[in-house]
Formats: sequence, structure tokens, C-alpha cells
Amino acid sequence: MNRSDKDETGQSAPAPERRGRGRPQLRSDDETRALIYDAARREFSERGFAAASIADVACRAGVSTKTLYRLIPTKLALFEGMVTDRVERFVSIVNLGACDGRNVAAALEAALLTCAELILDAEVIALQRIILAESDKFPDIAETFYEKAMQRSIAALANWLGVQQRRERIVLDDTEAAAGMLLGMLVFKPQRDVMFGHKPVLTRSEIEARAKACAKLFLSGCAVPADQINKQSGGA
Repeated sequence: MNRSDKDETGQSAPAPERRGRGRPQLRSDDETRALIYDAARREFSERGFAAASIADVACRAGVSTKTLYRLIPTKLALFEGMVTDRVERFVSIVNLGACDGRNVAAALEAALLTCAELILDAEVIALQRIILAESDKFPDIAETFYEKAMQRSIAALANWLGVQQRRERIVLDDTEAAAGMLLGMLVFKPQRDVMFGHKPVLTRSEIEARAKACAKLFLSGCAVPADQINKQSGGA
């Protein structure tokens, strides 16, 4: 099933597949792309960027190679689409959580849990290890991951913090800087433990406990001062 892929740097792919007249489409192109991105995530995390096979991604997704190339023309585009697809789903969850009516501690725990489930996922950590190993040869994949995953994750959490600040639940000087610090506290050590082979990926219960502890520690440092709360209450 393996074949040599010739599109690592964005070279032209085979001609698009033509669908026979009257042939029904079993699923939409968006649904097919989702299957392909899930398959690509497994392929890239297991084999790396250079060794990953477009033909094997198609096989994993249950589609033809021609169909894959019709929707996603190059291996680099496949990598970028895979990263973007996963992060956009994460951002949607975080943004939705910013609008709920829970108290700020419970809401922050939920937001951090969503962040940790993405960043501390075994496949995501494997991808980062591969990106670091192959970035000299394929700098575009490192830039893609930095912009589409790392920066988007920080921006999503910064936006969440901004919503809470506008609701006067927290006080921060710089939401983006705070988001970076908060994510670092949440994921830096367990992520490095896995990347360097010292510990396994955290379990769900361990992630929940870490999210709760980080939320408590963070909020104790940016909570609205008591005198300000009293002023707000008095002016209500």
C-alpha cells in the first residue's frame, strides 16, 4: 500500500478524481475531510512527516487516494488541515464555555480541562516530538504547528479570560500573557515528562485534578480584591 509521495513541499498532486454521472455521494466532502484528518493524525504521530504515506492515510480513512488528493492536494496541506481541524474544535469548546453561567472557578476548571485534553493528548505530544526532530528538513511543519496550534490555543484561553474580565470576575493586566503563564503551569511538566520518556500520559482523573489545582492557584492571584467587590455590591 505504501508508495513514494512526491508532495512534501507542495508539488502538484495527481489529477482530480472524476465522479461518474448519476453516482450518489455517500457523504459530504466535509465529512470525508474529517475522516482523512483523523487518519492523518494517526499516520503523522506514528511515522513522522517524511515517512508518512498519503496512500496509507487514504487507506486508514477508507477513501481512495484520488479522493484524498481531490480534497487535499499536498502532504503539507494535509498536515496543516489536520492541525487546524483539531484546534478549531478545541477553540469552539473553549469559546462556548466562556458564555455559560457557572461560577468562575468551575468555568476555569472546565476550560483548563479542555486545554489539557488537547495539549497532553498522546498523539499531540508525539506530533510535537516529531516536529522538533524534522523541523530542520521541513521548517513549514514547525511554523504551521506554532501558528495554528500553539498560538491559537493561547489566543483561545486569552479570549476566555477576557470575557471573564469584562464580566468583572477577574482582574488582569494582560490576558494573553496570563494565558501563556496559565497554560505553562498546566501542561509544561507533564508534557515534558512524556516527551522525554520519564512518565506516561496523564490519566483523565489526573488531568482533572491538575486543572482544578491550577484554576485554584491562578484565581487566588487574580481574584477581584475584597474592597472592590464591596464597592460593586454597594453600587448595585
